This record gives sequence, structure tokens and C-alpha cells, in this order.
Amino acid sequence: MKPSAKTAKPPAQPQSRSQRKAELLAKLEQQRVDILIESTFLQQATSPLDRSWKSFKLPLYIIGGVATLKLVRHPGGAMAAGRKALAGYMLFKKLKLLAKVAT
Repeated sequence: MKPSAKTAKPPAQPQSRSQRKAELLAKLEQQRVDILIESTFLQQATSPLDRSWKSFKLPLYIIGGVATLKLVRHPGGAMAAGRKALAGYMLFKKLKLLAKVAT
């Protein structure tokens, strides 16, 4: 659709390279300030989660160590579980595709 005479903007004067550079640098500085403000807000919002995460850290390390030890000593069980998980995922994808085709 062509712009009509009423909606068409007059052609702007091309900016010089230094003007364009100054404009871009000002935009960049504003974006940096915005990011700084938002990061402070994000840190304040997530601080309760960070504090509670520390209480879960040690038990998760212990559970991960035990699981790794069990995996190293008996790798067949993990392989079987991986095959079952992959088969379940593939079955889910096929059922989803079948439901899409059926509707």
C-alpha cells in the first residue's frame, strides 16, 4: 500500500556521520543505565531465592555424589533407564502427532 500525500513523511535530511555516532552513543549509554537499574531490581527480587538455595546446596551435592557413585559402579541400570526415557519420549511425540492428525 502506497502512503498517501497526507501520511507520507517528508524526506529527512541525512545526518552527518558524527551526528549519527553521537546519537548511537547516547542510545547505548541509556541502554547501559537501563540494564544497570534492571539488574539491581532483579537482584532484589531474587534475593529470597538465593538465600533459600543455600539450604538445599549440601543435600543436592550429597545426592549427586551418591548417584554418580552408583552410576560408576553399575552403569547398566542408567543405560536401561535412559533407553526407557527415550522410548517414552518417542511414544509421547507419536501420540501427540496422532492426536493432531485425528483432529
